[in-house]
Amino acid sequence: MTTHASHPDIIRRLKRAEGHLNSIITMLEEGRACLDIAQQLQAVESAVGNAKKTLVHDHIDHCLELAVSADPHQARASIDEFKEITRYL
Repeated sequence: MTTHASHPDIIRRLKRAEGHLNSIITMLEEGRACLDIAQQLQAVESAVGNAKKTLVHDHIDHCLELAVSADPHQARASIDEFKEITRYL
């Protein structure tokens, strides 16, 4: 498994989103206003989307660095992985 420099930040973001998500579940169980719940859901969605974007962009940077500095076979594998991960943008 490869760990990138951005992973600790992504973990923090996702743990924060996890806390918000648990709060939303509690809000639903308590019958809180739908507007309040929708706002919190938007915050979670945004946090997860930003975490995904950071992960994908960091991985793309990593793949491109490998492709430039690697032998032709490894470069091809890095480029193929680059193409694969862009589906998640």
